[in-house]
Amino acid sequence: MVEVLTRREFGKASAMTVAAAAARHLHATAKPDISLEIAPFLLEPSPKHKIATVAYNGQVPGPLFRMRQGREVSVQICNRSPDPEVVHWHGLGLPSAIDGAMEEGTPAIAPGATTRFNLKPSPAGFRWYHTHTFAGKDLRKAQYGGQHGFVLVEAANDPASYDQEVFLTLHDWAGRDMSSDDGSMNPVYDITTVNGKMLGFGEPVRVRQSQRVMLHILNSSPTEVHWVALAGHRFHVVALDGNMVPTPQTVEMLRLSPAERVSAIVTMDTPGVWIFGEVRKHIQATGMGCVVEYAGAKGEPVWHQPNELEWDYHRFAASAPAQAAPAPQRMELVFTSKFQGHGNEELWRINGKSYPETEEPVLTAGQRYRLILKNDSMDDHPMHLHRHRFEVKRVAGSPEMGGLLKDVVLVPTKTTAEIEFTADNPGRTLFHCHQQNHMDRGFMMVFRYA
Repeated sequence: MVEVLTRREFGKASAMTVAAAAARHLHATAKPDISLEIAPFLLEPSPKHKIATVAYNGQVPGPLFRMRQGREVSVQICNRSPDPEVVHWHGLGLPSAIDGAMEEGTPAIAPGATTRFNLKPSPAGFRWYHTHTFAGKDLRKAQYGGQHGFVLVEAANDPASYDQEVFLTLHDWAGRDMSSDDGSMNPVYDITTVNGKMLGFGEPVRVRQSQRVMLHILNSSPTEVHWVALAGHRFHVVALDGNMVPTPQTVEMLRLSPAERVSAIVTMDTPGVWIFGEVRKHIQATGMGCVVEYAGAKGEPVWHQPNELEWDYHRFAASAPAQAAPAPQRMELVFTSKFQGHGNEELWRINGKSYPETEEPVLTAGQRYRLILKNDSMDDHPMHLHRHRFEVKRVAGSPEMGGLLKDVVLVPTKTTAEIEFTADNPGRTLFHCHQQNHMDRGFMMVFRYA
């Protein structure tokens, strides 16, 4: 059957076509709210060190983007690097097509190409953005490089209870690979930085006495857990991975596995010049630290060495609530590695399979799931779930807990962790270890919705 349009209908359809084309042209030419350029960059963490890397907008870390929860923003990304790229918006509940993982279906941005899209940021809190590509043995690529930056999604009603905000990112820069007897390849880091500078070479964090300073701290390391302290001060932890904790606690030090964030208020009540840095001396010696300087204070920065490493997720959680009905569907995921013989790298496996051969469990929208993460390997693993938040229920034999929302949880070697989430964001959803070398060797799987 041939459909015949009247002249009036044809004119109306033509007008709609022209209007749609005009809207597309306006979208393509309007200035975006967020603009990122991915390009080669020479980082100078100190006058004696130069690192050829790739960065966002010619800086490491990339620019801080402040967004309002639920308010749509336009994004433009230009790839001026020699390799296909993608930007993952870590911690945001976005559609799979723009989340920034090719495993979910986000298209790669070819060298020389530009992409544009709109995103509606949610949930509120401290998030971040970073590359999500393959590195293999090239220790300049993917998360080994300088492609990481901060996102702060502000809630509509969020009265400030502090005087100043400071954003800090911890990063390790690999110099070489070190092979072990089991076939694994582990990067060796010669340089470590806070906000792209080694201790003593960046601008100090300047504060005033009696200020309440909110520190937003990100571990953007490709593989390493970090312990940090601020000499002469304590941290009042109010949020983990950008989510307010049920039980804020004051602590001497913070532990952050790769991709974890901590938001903590520090009351500046000890005038002087102090060091914020990695607690372990041999790592601080490679540069991981920065100076915190009170107004009017002079002298050499001071460091006080803590006696032992202390951190526990459980202390920030609430008591476990009564089990909801119906009970969540349980799913066991076992982590192991497989040695492939001398000269070959090991494979990381979930339930005996490495990506892309891993299973794709099917989720039902609205269903609650409990993931039983059984780490049978000899390594700790920071596990990240894309596009969703989860509730940490138990880690390494801890009592059952409630209310602690995160998007990364560190599962120590030879222990089991349990997390719960609600399948409330349909689309392909990546779950993986956030260590770059483990991802590259198959430590990933994808959930898909029915």
